[in-house]
Amino acid sequence: MIATRREFLLAAAAAPAAIQTAPQPGGRREALKLGDDRDGFVYLPRGYAGRPLPMLLMLHGAGNTSMSVQYALPLADELDVIVLAPDSRDERTWDGVLRSWGPDVEFLSAAVAQTLERHRVDRTRVGIGGFSDGASYALSFGISYGDQFRAVIAMSPGVMQPIAARGKPRIFISHGTADPIMPIDLTSRRFVPKLKDLGYDVTYREYEGRHSPSPPVVREAFDWFLR
Repeated sequence: MIATRREFLLAAAAAPAAIQTAPQPGGRREALKLGDDRDGFVYLPRGYAGRPLPMLLMLHGAGNTSMSVQYALPLADELDVIVLAPDSRDERTWDGVLRSWGPDVEFLSAAVAQTLERHRVDRTRVGIGGFSDGASYALSFGISYGDQFRAVIAMSPGVMQPIAARGKPRIFISHGTADPIMPIDLTSRRFVPKLKDLGYDVTYREYEGRHSPSPPVVREAFDWFLR
């Protein structure tokens, strides 16, 4: 049971703020080196020079790895956002989507704690986001640990099944109206009213498209996160 495991970000909460003795160049990707075959990376934008920047924990879709979130990196450079992109433990997808919460919770906790320790992150501006199954996990996980995340970005989510409800993060949901993988009528059009009824501040965007991230909507989501 998840209640018997350590709280997500317990290690992160205890991690000291990083002390930089010299500015670090931005625009680089660093492997997490926390896993074997499946690991992930942290991306430091060009504008990073040791000053605290906001951070987005970005999650990949089913059957993918952290490399599939590269669509977010140009915006990270432009807007000065640190991107943390881990791999799910199971090559199929994230544990919560498989209804087996645990391994990914612990891995994400370790990844976030390591990033906070090694790099200057503005801890008042930490968010979680993703596309497809990554959106499903970001939405479910972000609500479950909403006291740790300022914002949740869910692009084309398929399920919403949090294990708890902590805090009240702002939520951004987007979905293509012609999505054949995660049909909008069965997903986001149901999730949004439910979340609003529960008192969440939800921004919702529908767009003409199928099951793929919309570049203008991704940009809007980043801008929304930074506001």
